[in-house]
Amino acid sequence: MSRRSASPRTSRRAYSPTGSAAALYGLLASVARRDPRDLSLTSLATLSTLERTGPRRITDLAAIEGVTQPSMTVLVTALARSGLVVRKTDPTDKRVALVALTPHGLDYLRNRRQAGTQAFAQLIDKLPRDQAAALAAAIPALQQIRDLDNKEREPASRYPRGGRTLESSRT
Repeated sequence: MSRRSASPRTSRRAYSPTGSAAALYGLLASVARRDPRDLSLTSLATLSTLERTGPRRITDLAAIEGVTQPSMTVLVTALARSGLVVRKTDPTDKRVALVALTPHGLDYLRNRRQAGTQAFAQLIDKLPRDQAAALAAAIPALQQIRDLDNKEREPASRYPRGGRTLESSRT
């Protein structure tokens, strides 16, 4: 049964995946516009992908982020000049270059997340107690949505790389 009835205390509207999706999308768009950016959203997403998956080929990063390989090459070059990533040789195939997050890149990403988390915490603190509790109850579902999205964007799930796992590509 895919439809759920809404609790009268939390909402007078019927459950709607489209309504939920629109609310989440609107929130994310608002957040994206709110924070000052010194990097593009694609650059930030690439750093996040490298943190989540470990070192990756440029072709993999391009597929995950939905850009062309030449565009990803330009992006990685800029990130490398900024000291956020480094190119290194794949230990299992010396012909292949991998892109890896540097300690500076990891610190940058964590600091941005912490600032975003604090901004959200201040907004959540302004909600009525029952709405804040409903949001907290939704955390597992929100995490599952994030995990599903990450899995769908993963090139290995679309076209496997000869049995090579993410774990074996980490150094």
